[in-house]
Amino acid sequence: MKITRRLLAFLVLVLAPLALLSSAPAPKRAAAKKGQYLAYVGTYTTKTSSKGIYVFGFDTATGQPSAIEVAAATPDPSWVAVHPSGKFLYAANEAGKASTVSAFAVDGKSGKLTLLGQIPSLGEDPCYLSFDKTGKYVLVANYSSGTIAVFPILADGRLGEHTALAKDQGPTGPNKERQEAPHAHWIEAAAHNQFVYVADLGLDRVLIFKFDATSGSLTPAAPLTAKAPPLNPLSATLNPGAGPRHAAFAPDGKFMYVLGELQSAVTVFANDAEGAYRAVQQISTLPKGFAGRNDAAEIAVHPNGKFLYASNRGHESIAIFAVDAKNGTLTFVAHVLTGGKEPRNFAIDPSGQYLLAENQLSNNVVVFKIDRATGGLTPTGQVVEVPSPVDLAFWPRE
Repeated sequence: MKITRRLLAFLVLVLAPLALLSSAPAPKRAAAKKGQYLAYVGTYTTKTSSKGIYVFGFDTATGQPSAIEVAAATPDPSWVAVHPSGKFLYAANEAGKASTVSAFAVDGKSGKLTLLGQIPSLGEDPCYLSFDKTGKYVLVANYSSGTIAVFPILADGRLGEHTALAKDQGPTGPNKERQEAPHAHWIEAAAHNQFVYVADLGLDRVLIFKFDATSGSLTPAAPLTAKAPPLNPLSATLNPGAGPRHAAFAPDGKFMYVLGELQSAVTVFANDAEGAYRAVQQISTLPKGFAGRNDAAEIAVHPNGKFLYASNRGHESIAIFAVDAKNGTLTFVAHVLTGGKEPRNFAIDPSGQYLLAENQLSNNVVVFKIDRATGGLTPTGQVVEVPSPVDLAFWPRE
């Protein structure tokens, strides 16, 4: 087949996003002293007793958490992320049209946070934020407004004037209550920093933007779409009404796992020999025959790449899957109850030994030991009491 310039450009566009995910080195983080980490917990403060962001120490050698305390008083910090330098922490403050992103300085020993500043999130109800791979920008997903924004990080940790602002666009899904409009729910940069991925619950799509790390600008690239037939050759099909909430990548970047909140299912994406995105599997996060209310919430691949975890709000469980290294498909392993209600989030510690589940409505974080041979989870008996926990981020303790 004759390769024309136009075809070559097309192949570069479709092959690049996932290929780039696998070949770039991840930002190097400082090793924790003797397995000691700080665990920052984002919470909801409205109509709860929470004061804001909490912190406790976690020892991966023993699985023991230390006493929890308030790291910073701030309203509804529903998502928190520590900067790769370890010097700063950023929080998404959900407050409707008054929503903000807060920047804090981190005390690496005590875990205390000092507010550096707040800026508008340029949308309503930011629910996720992350960093580009240079650590120079914060990427924000605003759920209610369906917008995403990029902010530069200044030398002192504060955020500067936005460099990009976009509103997700396209036909919405069939769920009239939850998919009446675009709802950006997750945003991450590819490893080589040339693409940004956005999961939109309202559109049943994962949108792809080209990212310019020099200017911080975003340009629409291609959608991973849940519409059938595919909107273009770059599309991959999900079930209409899936409601993509979060996604996770295999360590080698060959596969992307998209968690559908509304249908409680994981869709596995791969790029085939021709470079097009395609769904290779969809698998439920629920037991067969379960007929109760459920909203899937969080998804993560274990650092060893052998297992995938997804949380169920309603069934109150973590679903465990084994990952096929060759084709990326999932095999169900087990369901483990989280020891509480509404496991909105969970986090695997950087050593891969423990999973901490945040049960929003029972006001606790429950510690599980991970069997790295089977992927199984065993409760350790350690429980951290914290009001309305909804996110957790680890960082090495100084």
